[in-house]
Amino acid sequence: MLYQDTVESEILVHKPWFIASIFAVVLAVFLACNLTGTAMGEFMRPVIGDPLTSGLYGRFAIAFVIAVVLCLNLVMIGFAPLKVQIGIVWFELLILFLAFVETFNLSLPFIWKNLPFLITQGLATTIYVSAISLVFASIIAILGAVAKLSSNGFAYAITSFYTSFFRGLPLLMQIYLIYLGLPQLGIVINAVPSGILALSLCTGAYMTEIFRAGILSIDRGQWEASRSMGFGFGLTMRKIILPQALPVIIPPMGNSFIAMLKDSSLVSVLGVWELTFLARTIGQPTFHHMEMLITAAIIYWIVSICLELIQSRIERHYARSKVR
Repeated sequence: MLYQDTVESEILVHKPWFIASIFAVVLAVFLACNLTGTAMGEFMRPVIGDPLTSGLYGRFAIAFVIAVVLCLNLVMIGFAPLKVQIGIVWFELLILFLAFVETFNLSLPFIWKNLPFLITQGLATTIYVSAISLVFASIIAILGAVAKLSSNGFAYAITSFYTSFFRGLPLLMQIYLIYLGLPQLGIVINAVPSGILALSLCTGAYMTEIFRAGILSIDRGQWEASRSMGFGFGLTMRKIILPQALPVIIPPMGNSFIAMLKDSSLVSVLGVWELTFLARTIGQPTFHHMEMLITAAIIYWIVSICLELIQSRIERHYARSKVR
């Protein structure tokens, strides 16, 4: 950690050409952009006057101030430890995001009025659909990985066709095929089970390759040792192979769950009362589209951050266990 802090400081503080390059790039980019009449131009009114009449001088003043502020920010952050740098940059980017959201002139009372319903109904349904889909997708992935690693040509062919098909079609298409296509075969299922089935099959196809790679990462001697001890295939997988493969499987599996959480918004086309559906439905009658969509986006983001933190803790746990 100390070494990384030192490297970062040298890059940002002890390399004048780096700062000069950043200054030149930022200045050129903002000069090339016509910023007159924008919110940034209004912010710089005390310096440049009326943004609409400031012309080239106004654009240059805005670009110059932004470039100077950014370079000073880089230099000052370079003296801080790595974790402090990360915290400062996150805080600054969050402030910029809030400033961007402020330009929409959102109705905060409308947001606070509907936020409890979005969380209790929309978010709860989203997490429910995603969690159930993850369980089924994991089961499908384990079976698919075992089939692709087997010497049985029939099992390999079925699994390879499955992974190719469901990774090759858009998820929205799969949702429609399941919800509208299965009734043609006499199989009628409701919207929520259809969404769960589509998410499970799609994510399971991707996770099959994740589990296969994790199992392949275990030395073949582990299999041979388990056979010499009289362990069957199921016991070997459960007690020896999968526990060792989990550190390889968990990072991409966590990414798949975060992606599934966001992809679950596609089941809104079936009328499922998940987060995106409710945000769109509540916002349409009163023309508060942006209020609800931005609120839903922030909720998705917060949940994704929580999942990332859980994933990091699990990865650190397995890393410490491996060291021991």
